[in-house]
Amino acid sequence: MPSCQPLLLWDFIERMSWRPQYRSSKFRNVYGKVANREHCFDGIPITKNVHDNHFCAVNARFLAIVTESAGGGSFLVIPLEQTGRIEPNYPKVCGHQGNVLDIKWNPFIDNIIASCSEDTSVRIWEIPEGGLKRNMTEALLELHGHSRRVGLVEWHPTTNNILFSAGYDYKVLIWNLDVGEPVKMIDCHSDVILCMSFNTDGSLLTTTCKDKKLRVIEPRSGRVLQEANCKNHRVNRVVFLGNMKRLLTTGVSRWNTRQIALWDQEDLSMPLIEEEIDGLSGLLFPFYDADTHMLYLAGKGDGNIRYYEISTEKPYLSYLMEFRSPAPQKGLGVMPKHGLDVSACEVFRFYKLVTLKGLIEPISMIVPRRSDSYQEDIYPMTPGTEPALTPDEWLGGINRDPVLMSLKEGYKKSPKMVFKAPIKEKKSVVVNGIDLLENVPPRTENEF
Repeated sequence: MPSCQPLLLWDFIERMSWRPQYRSSKFRNVYGKVANREHCFDGIPITKNVHDNHFCAVNARFLAIVTESAGGGSFLVIPLEQTGRIEPNYPKVCGHQGNVLDIKWNPFIDNIIASCSEDTSVRIWEIPEGGLKRNMTEALLELHGHSRRVGLVEWHPTTNNILFSAGYDYKVLIWNLDVGEPVKMIDCHSDVILCMSFNTDGSLLTTTCKDKKLRVIEPRSGRVLQEANCKNHRVNRVVFLGNMKRLLTTGVSRWNTRQIALWDQEDLSMPLIEEEIDGLSGLLFPFYDADTHMLYLAGKGDGNIRYYEISTEKPYLSYLMEFRSPAPQKGLGVMPKHGLDVSACEVFRFYKLVTLKGLIEPISMIVPRRSDSYQEDIYPMTPGTEPALTPDEWLGGINRDPVLMSLKEGYKKSPKMVFKAPIKEKKSVVVNGIDLLENVPPRTENEF
């Protein structure tokens, strides 16, 4: 009788070859480290607004947090070294007549911050050296062009003084702050815009919208290059994945589970992959680090931050680990790369808003290394604090990659750029031949 031993051995080898290959990654042991209590910011009346934004912005010098306020809207600006308990009467930026819905620091001038509000305005503020000594009510620039509340602001990633704002009038306005006027209008959305994200050189803008569509837009012309009708994956948030020509969206599946989807930016007919995350109901905020190719997913209302590594080849998305915390997050600010502690091998830093405790908690994502020397492989050249273009160059059709900097010598401040506010007169705001303050769309149910 012939032996069946060789057959069994061959069967075993064949089965082993179908096993998923173990993927080696220098980031598989990344862990989250919460700052000690004395390095947190305590006693902050974080806004109770239910708008799905982060309500927090951070750079290498300041932390800004939208606060609860009686009448009008306000936010705190705290120098980063001023940790610990914040006094109840700490000075605020409080010039808006309605709730502040979004705040963003200028990526090239670290004491300039943009805010937008339910009062339909966008405002630009200049924070004095060392932070505020008294309440600030006078903005450097007041920008009026939206006819409804303004929910989002985003600075252009490579051009100085170009700001995008998205309002509940379904319009995206592009502001040239050198002249203090809107210079372009993107008018392709049929409902409230939920999220905006730029590719690396700022030549493309992607948006998610309440009309269940994902769009890739050429921002200067307002032309929609690609559009996906997301019926099975209701998109909430979108982020460009650096120069990979990919988009990642977070949303809700038809079974009401939280879900992510990966898309080819040049073909939105079908997602490349869709992946269920969990059955929780809070929004999933995506954050992408182009230097490490790591994606972080943070759930609003829970305390978890999952992280993955992204690649251009299948399976595209490799799960690394999860940072867990019992304290739910309302929003998260992210430190720019040049503000990280490279000596501690820190590759990402969140500032987590814990509303119930009035607490802002820094969470450092760290690559464990034994050596004390500079880890070149985890800190490639990264976009720095110098703009690549002037507003006129970008508006004239020029695209340029970000000006890169090395983190090896620590953060060296570039020659100080100063924001010069243009002198403005009150008048009508005309873009694309339309007076924005006269042509008001009908008020809809969604706005409320």
